[in-house]
Amino acid sequence: MSRLGERRTPRKAQRNRQDAVAPCGADEAGGVVEIERLSHDGRGVARDAAGKTLFVSDALPGERVMVAVHTTRKRYDEAHVRERLTTATTRVAPVCAVYGSCGGCDLQHLAVEAQREHKREVLADQLRRQGVDAPESIELLAAEPLGYRRRARLGVRRDNAGDVHLGFRARGSHHLIDVDDCPVLMPELAALIAPLRALLPTLAAPRHVGHLELVAGETEQVVVVRQLREQAEDARRWQDWGEANGVAVAWLVGREQPAWRWLGKPGTLRYTLKGGARDVTLDFAPGDFLQVNAGVNQQLVQRALAWLAPSGGERVHDLFAGIGNFTLSLATRVGEVMALEGSAAMVQRLQANALANGLGNVTARAHDLGVAPDWRDAPDIVVLDPPREGAEAACDALASSAVPRVLYVACDPATLARDAARLVHGGYRLRRAAVADMFTQTAHLESMLLFERAG
Repeated sequence: MSRLGERRTPRKAQRNRQDAVAPCGADEAGGVVEIERLSHDGRGVARDAAGKTLFVSDALPGERVMVAVHTTRKRYDEAHVRERLTTATTRVAPVCAVYGSCGGCDLQHLAVEAQREHKREVLADQLRRQGVDAPESIELLAAEPLGYRRRARLGVRRDNAGDVHLGFRARGSHHLIDVDDCPVLMPELAALIAPLRALLPTLAAPRHVGHLELVAGETEQVVVVRQLREQAEDARRWQDWGEANGVAVAWLVGREQPAWRWLGKPGTLRYTLKGGARDVTLDFAPGDFLQVNAGVNQQLVQRALAWLAPSGGERVHDLFAGIGNFTLSLATRVGEVMALEGSAAMVQRLQANALANGLGNVTARAHDLGVAPDWRDAPDIVVLDPPREGAEAACDALASSAVPRVLYVACDPATLARDAARLVHGGYRLRRAAVADMFTQTAHLESMLLFERAG
């Protein structure tokens, strides 16, 4: 989740390519339509005069718009607004100068309260499509709508004229949009964009810079430089720049299996979580998975503990555990935690974090998470926090297990709903649901569900 704005999973993108008939050579008039609702990815949904579904960019429910169709598909068409005839009361002015061209945000034109209500509706709809009834009330976990991202990736490109560009990918393309600021970035990170833009043209080989990643810990900022090949002169320039700007610089070199090192003084990346029996501090390294919104992540952990309400003796299995985001706070409240993670580097980091926090009841193991653990000796709680692909194998195994409670944290509501159906068909009941607005101003949503075995 280090990149801004991914609108579709590879699975959906592949399906869309198969469905496409042809892009229009020129905009085709689509007439005047009324926007009925928002699609899951935040586009307006309407029907043309023949009843065919239209997905209209930058259109909101209740608006009447004249559209132009730019892509024709078998089952639906894609269009954009040629003229807005009426304006929704939920429409607001975007705060970003490059909104609409930059691919990072896609909902800045919608009021924040309406964004969050839409995300609740998306989660309920995805569950309903799989035959799973959402709880009557879907809780909301949210923080500040701007200045929240503590991690972001910026592209770097040198054009044929020799000019160096720094910014984010354009919406729906690999073209780079130059940015001078980004309102969703933490101010400390946004303030680094101008100094970075000034440095890049002075490098001996700026074309060897693949991208830059900006990361904020609690006490300092780090710039991760993805370098395609070693360049000693530029390494010195990056080190000098980091020292001059008070920023740690991590140098990630290589194409296939890049290795990283600090240029100059090593950086310290860590964050603190509250909500357990005591606070815990997690160290992380460049490249480790990190939830980009610290405020919402804190709420996720606290709400998970409140839902589970452990009594102190529970055995917990935490899958896709990362560096211990849920593991360590849980460990302060339960008897023991078995943390399973696919990355050996993050397993080591998790175990080190457990030891640094004096948590001797944590065991961390590397495990192929495409294969479910053996749950014949059922733990009291299983926590799942998978990537976008979900946790299909784990949920299939849980469906035939005796595990009493499952907490599922997801970054893709479609795969979450698929896996939720497996659990429900296996005898679990969905007790609690929450939407976590981890990526405000975008259609992307995180969610968390609590399942309990019936009886």
